[in-house]
Amino acid sequence: MPVLQKENSGLSADTESSVVELTENSAVPRVVVLTGLSGSGKSTAIHALEDLGYFCIDNLPVPLLPKVVELGAGGGSLQSLAFVVDTRGREFLSEAGEMVEQMRDEGVPMRIVFLEAAEDVLVRRYSETRRRHPLAEDGVTIREGIRRDRERLEELRHRADEVIDTSSHTVHTLKSLIQQRFSGDKEPSLQVTVLSFGFKHGVPVECDLVFDVRFLPNPYFVEELREGRGNESDVRDYVLSFPETSRFLSLFQEMADFMLPMYRREGKSYLTIGIGCTGGHHRSVAVSETISERLKTRGWQASVRHRDIAK
Repeated sequence: MPVLQKENSGLSADTESSVVELTENSAVPRVVVLTGLSGSGKSTAIHALEDLGYFCIDNLPVPLLPKVVELGAGGGSLQSLAFVVDTRGREFLSEAGEMVEQMRDEGVPMRIVFLEAAEDVLVRRYSETRRRHPLAEDGVTIREGIRRDRERLEELRHRADEVIDTSSHTVHTLKSLIQQRFSGDKEPSLQVTVLSFGFKHGVPVECDLVFDVRFLPNPYFVEELREGRGNESDVRDYVLSFPETSRFLSLFQEMADFMLPMYRREGKSYLTIGIGCTGGHHRSVAVSETISERLKTRGWQASVRHRDIAK
């Protein structure tokens, strides 16, 4: 890749001097520029990209864009970058389109995504959130602010690789759409925590799902197992030896196989599954350990935590 040429760029002197010099040996990062109308969902989109591992900056001043890309060109963790550029940076907005094209010409893999929505939808969103439109100042109505927004962003919309109308999208469906567009072969992650606990100490408030395994035979009533814990082999083998335990684990796995992909599709990043017994020492611990292992064998990011095991 040749060095970026600065002569005859048409950019201002300050911006021109900040354009990145990328050589043949540079590890050029991939770059997503999110732009579009205020209220169209850019915050949701940038959060979705952040969940996919992108290094994200909202409301980046245009002259700093090449500088950040230069940091990523050195390798390391800044190989996927995403920036929001819109009319909040109005002082430099006129330079955005030409700078993007110049960086593209020099081989920076840059994708522009423009978000928009119908005027009535944007008005309703601002009414519901009670936020001020950035261009509706000094007595200007929201509708007039939206029209000004469209006019000032028209050049970036023209240069966009993709225009997404978010009028009919919810926060969840837009997040899912963005992640589908940019994840490639990588599924958006869902981190599952299996948490054992004892009901006598209260139900953990962080649980999304709670299962009560007090119907299983209790090792507490087996003298040689009473002082043990469910993560010890003899206690665990005892709990898992019963047909009702096997049946429960089979039904749980069937439910998890159905539900977890749905949670991921809806954009959920974390899921905590509570498994409770009386004291949180035996049955819940053994079952939680087993569930976590089985989820891992099915490709889920699963971990186990025992809240009351030492109580």
